Amino acid sequence: MPPAIHLWLLHLNFLRLALHCSGIASLTAEFERWLPVFHPHNMKIREASHADLPTIAMLVSESNKDVAVRFGLNAENCPKHPSFCTENWVQADLARGETYFILEDQSEPIGCVAYECPRPGLAYLNRLSVLPANRNKGAGARLVQHIVQHARSLSVQTISIGVIGEHTDLQRWYNKLGFKDEETRRFPHLPFSVKYMSHALPGG
Repeated sequence: MPPAIHLWLLHLNFLRLALHCSGIASLTAEFERWLPVFHPHNMKIREASHADLPTIAMLVSESNKDVAVRFGLNAENCPKHPSFCTENWVQADLARGETYFILEDQSEPIGCVAYECPRPGLAYLNRLSVLPANRNKGAGARLVQHIVQHARSLSVQTISIGVIGEHTDLQRWYNKLGFKDEETRRFPHLPFSVKYMSHALPGG
């Protein structure tokens, strides 16, 4: 661990101890709730292979089931929603040239994201997925940052995403990560609108 991070974590531990010794139970509890965010060294991102097909399908489907329930999506009105992801879907993605990255916390897979480059200078961030039990720890942001860095290393100028147009809280989350709102479109085969967002990479 880099010395600066080690020192920073020591300061955090001292703060936790001070709150506890002061008898401020509510503040101590609040501090503990946010503490997992400050341990990024436990999370590792690796490029997926064909051997990871079952893991990716599980991560994508399980991470998106709550979205399907929230917006009333099912196999009839939206059969291609990520909550119905299968190994065959992922295999087709890889065959098309997409790259998947898996996020692991202490060697346990907790999330993934797909990267696609349809043409020079443009990349798609697809199927960002984090298991519900592992959210609010910075996992999603870590995956997005990895795609940004990966795209920049390949001289990409713009990263584009498409999200459910009615999923406004997700859009605000992406805004905080540097994505700007673009057009909103409707498609006859989808029971929701699609909001497009983009992230410009000046250094790409």
